[in-house]
Amino acid sequence: MNSNKKMGIFTHGGDSEEFAQKIGCEIDEVIDLSSNINFVRPSIDIDFNRLSISAYPSYTKLYSAIAKRYGVDKESVELFNGGSSAIFSLFRFLDLESYTLYAPMYLEYKKSALLRGYKITYIDRFSNINDPIEAGSFVIFVNPATPDGKYYNIDSLMKEWMAKECTILIDESFLDFTPFESAIRYLEEYDKLYILKSMTKFYGSAGIRIGTLLSQAQNISAIKSREPLWKISQFDSAYIMASLEDTKFNNRSQKENKKSKEKLIAMLKESRYIKKIYPSDANFILVQLNSITAQEFQELLMPYKIMIRDCSNFDGLDNSFVRIAIKDKKAMDILKTCIDKI
Repeated sequence: MNSNKKMGIFTHGGDSEEFAQKIGCEIDEVIDLSSNINFVRPSIDIDFNRLSISAYPSYTKLYSAIAKRYGVDKESVELFNGGSSAIFSLFRFLDLESYTLYAPMYLEYKKSALLRGYKITYIDRFSNINDPIEAGSFVIFVNPATPDGKYYNIDSLMKEWMAKECTILIDESFLDFTPFESAIRYLEEYDKLYILKSMTKFYGSAGIRIGTLLSQAQNISAIKSREPLWKISQFDSAYIMASLEDTKFNNRSQKENKKSKEKLIAMLKESRYIKKIYPSDANFILVQLNSITAQEFQELLMPYKIMIRDCSNFDGLDNSFVRIAIKDKKAMDILKTCIDKI
């Protein structure tokens, strides 16, 4: 198998340019329901043309703002050039040999573990979530999960992981879409816990690269000692800072996403091609198709310039699974027209 094909198993949604070229349209005509980026935008008041970029960036205010947002000390925060960068840096820093992945899950975890050549144990969240784990392993759990969006109460799992002295990473990149509680409450109690916040998802800015790791201060200090001094640009920092100042954004985002989600679920229930709709607490829906493959379903949507996420490369899923992102009213209306006609 050539390297390009190997890397193909880690592809994900959001490549609007390639999709537009394939169907022969402009990028801005594509209705991207494959990418789980928030369609609601924070209200920001910043002129990027006047942003000072002649000096090296300082992150002091950004650290304080993020720490305040998540209720931790700023010494417990480290910044990265997006969530994926944080994952690869943490794996390199910890350098552990045994990984336990609760699958299906975000594929960058599998990719990072495979590139380091370490042992991987998969636990199927759907059917065997309470399977025993190896003591001392590196446990990775995405909550809410992807690609299904389910939020889990992980208190009993946390007790088991801590009792077995595991290193734990909880990926909460989609938690801000929900009203549920963060694992941050365990940070003071357990010194081998890390929490990931991929802020670009919630703040609707995949092109702005901000990923945040939270852990005890001594862990963050050790990570920082092995990281570059400057990892994010002044533009990234300014955008997230301005977004965090929009105090009404959280409620507005949850309210608008809930409305669009209800509309999406209602239309999916009417389609003869949908076999099962998985409950979701995030901004996307996982569905299992009936009598049609993900590729065939995508073909039906192409005349409407709609792009969805084929989930066949997720561990435990096959080509009958697709993920559909929750987007604005216009996108949902076009999808409904398409669903009704096909």
